[in-house]
Amino acid sequence: MWMNTKTGRVFLKTLNHVLNVLKFSPRTNVCTQSHRKLGASRPPWRLLFFGTDQFAVESLKLLTLCRNSKEGILEKLEVVALPGDLPVKRFAQQNQLTLHSWPPHDVEGQFDVGVVVSFGRLLHGGLIDKFPFGILNVHPSLLPRWRGPAPVFHTIMHGDTVTGVTIIQILPNKFDVGPILNQELHQVPKNCTAEELGAALATKGAHLLVDTLMKLPEKIANKREQELKGVTFAQKINTSMSWVNWEEQTCDQIACLCRAIGSRIPLRTIWMGKTIKLLDFVGKCHSSEERNQNPGSVYYDKDSNTLAVCCKDGWVAFRTVLLNKRLTAADFHNGYLNQTIKKNISSKPTEGQFVSRKGRMEAPHTNAWRDQKNQ
Repeated sequence: MWMNTKTGRVFLKTLNHVLNVLKFSPRTNVCTQSHRKLGASRPPWRLLFFGTDQFAVESLKLLTLCRNSKEGILEKLEVVALPGDLPVKRFAQQNQLTLHSWPPHDVEGQFDVGVVVSFGRLLHGGLIDKFPFGILNVHPSLLPRWRGPAPVFHTIMHGDTVTGVTIIQILPNKFDVGPILNQELHQVPKNCTAEELGAALATKGAHLLVDTLMKLPEKIANKREQELKGVTFAQKINTSMSWVNWEEQTCDQIACLCRAIGSRIPLRTIWMGKTIKLLDFVGKCHSSEERNQNPGSVYYDKDSNTLAVCCKDGWVAFRTVLLNKRLTAADFHNGYLNQTIKKNISSKPTEGQFVSRKGRMEAPHTNAWRDQKNQ
């Protein structure tokens, strides 16, 4: 789902055509010093890019293609990277892009516009003011929904069917609250994982960024403030989100949670006082009415070779668990489930019990977070 070279070339042909239609002249070597101090009024721009992860690399990759094209929108492209072996830094080094350490120095008068993608650092007004057209941000949600560091994960976790990407101007010392310059919808595919959605939005965000840069003065002139209603916060994912609450969560909610964070943080529950990790989620399953319908009830289904667990509105199944070591459903049944349940003299099948962790904290969804973030 990441953008390949062929896709980039096709996009650049379209870009060159649009630039000609808009009468944007290609790069010229004739440029007065006084004009550059005020900043260019149209492409090609001198751009400083701030980024860290693979999501940011997709925007940087397309910007690099634009800079290298005959009629690109960029005259100059340099990169600010954080310490460590990060994807953006590696890409910059591999493509001979000038690297700046954080915070950057000696940038005044050197750039027209900045771009931030997945950078995770607040920018102060003194830095932003050094860019005549400000600093833009590519954010993978339809702001003001899912402000914060993990919008893609929360989009999947909460079952959103529509999301998108937003280009905003960054405000000093604030995250994700600046005016909107551009925005594009994206339908969330059924059963999509956070990784798959992130890849799709990275590509879409890169193209939306270039579209914005092509018409930057116009986009800034027509910018709009974010609405005050509909604000939600996407806090960073952590292990506290992985605890399954069998009494409160539905089959669909557990499926969404697994597709959101399961590849990074396995879902968890309690078995006989010990933490057990639930792996290889199968999905919703059907169970006989003879089974105990209490949330957390668990039994081994021999036909599907899975562990079926009762939740708020049905049953979900897992193929593997981690309890001291990795165990198949059959291993867990033979080594633990059967050993902890006394044989029942009735005809009812025997079952065990997974227990929800008490005091499980939910992610905040209101805009109360703004009081902390915007101080």
